[in-house]
Amino acid sequence: MRNHLIRGVLAAAVVLAFGVPALAQSIMRGKVVDAKNQPVADAVVLFEAEGANRKMQTKTDKGGEFLQLGLQSGPYKVTVSKDGVGTQTLPATVRQGPNPPMNFTLAPGGSGGGASAASTVSPEERKKQLAVQAAAAEGVAAFNAGNNDVALAKFNEVIAAQPTCLECHLTLGQIYGRTQKYAEAEAAYKKAIELKADSSEAYTGLTTVYNAQKKFDLAADASAKAAQYSGGAAGGGGSAEALFNQGVVLFNAQKFPEAKKQFEAAVAADPNMAMAQYQLGMTALNLGEIPLAVSSLEAYLKVDPNGPKAAEVKAALPALQGMLKK
Repeated sequence: MRNHLIRGVLAAAVVLAFGVPALAQSIMRGKVVDAKNQPVADAVVLFEAEGANRKMQTKTDKGGEFLQLGLQSGPYKVTVSKDGVGTQTLPATVRQGPNPPMNFTLAPGGSGGGASAASTVSPEERKKQLAVQAAAAEGVAAFNAGNNDVALAKFNEVIAAQPTCLECHLTLGQIYGRTQKYAEAEAAYKKAIELKADSSEAYTGLTTVYNAQKKFDLAADASAKAAQYSGGAAGGGGSAEALFNQGVVLFNAQKFPEAKKQFEAAVAADPNMAMAQYQLGMTALNLGEIPLAVSSLEAYLKVDPNGPKAAEVKAALPALQGMLKK
């Protein structure tokens, strides 16, 4: 009777878990205002990882708001600046998924030498720079608003003027990926790799593209390189996202023992990564390891009691917990 119940629960788990889990991605939002509490548009927002040579930047839109996706977990120094308005730096701890919003107030006197740099540029060159900056700002605003066509046009405009813009190619990859134009997304990420051979962000993007197409061997190779360049290779600590993403690829390929190792490493690196706890539980179910499944799913609910998988987990847990008592 007990074996029949286990098979029934495991069959349900496989059905629930095989929606091709999404890869981990952090979301950082915020708003920038001046000393008069007015929104600051076109402010540069720079994210610098503490203790690692990783930087990403974006700009604020017309409402002074910014959005940055795909940062690896860990401590960061976030600097917001705009010539003539000011500069402010705040610490941040980035985790997978949505993070608490950050608010900045720029005060005069901290912009740091922008005027002298501008004075060495010809008026014509300055005009071109401003046009590129405007296109980039419009592209960011369109991207944040989900207006993919405008964002695509604006980032291609920036690339035409600055072909070596790494962030532009990475953003193109995201736009093409979310519109399911996978061949174009793959090309954009590969161009980013041409510009920066150790770009973990580009390899993570390729992992997402291949994973969405169920090209799991290619996804596994890209994920391994993303982990290598982010310092998150299995057994070496580092990025919980990279470990989680490798686990997702292996899970989707039904390589459950290997996936289990990656999810366990991701949980060890960041116990508060709710989806890593959930996927470890699902993997344990597929392996018939009920005690680990129960503890992992209980941990998921503790970390994210109202998360996207909470209702599913709450419905399945009583039967699983009952098995442990028999």
